[in-house]
Amino acid sequence: MVHHAEREGLRVVAAVLNLDIQNSTDATRGQPLVLRVLHRKNELEDALADAGRNEVMLRQAIEMALARVYQLITGDLAHPSELLARDLDRWLEKNKHLAQDFSRRNRR
Repeated sequence: MVHHAEREGLRVVAAVLNLDIQNSTDATRGQPLVLRVLHRKNELEDALADAGRNEVMLRQAIEMALARVYQLITGDLAHPSELLARDLDRWLEKNKHLAQDFSRRNRR
């Protein structure tokens, strides 16, 4: 039996949208940049605390990301300059997937 769409030359593709895979950076889109950065920082701090000693590369990557954001959040976060806002946005985008799989595994 041929479906109507296939007869007209259209290809039907089924897809499943998995909303559980969304990272915190995308989940907080629309909120102020500083709140998004602080939320992600807290998430990385939790992931670092939960990471085992044998996960050396993951721990180092998280520590480097946190060291950078600690440098960035020392100024006036309520009124960040354009330069600071740009750097915070770059940090957020660069680290939005860091430890995402690790955090998802530990939530189960």
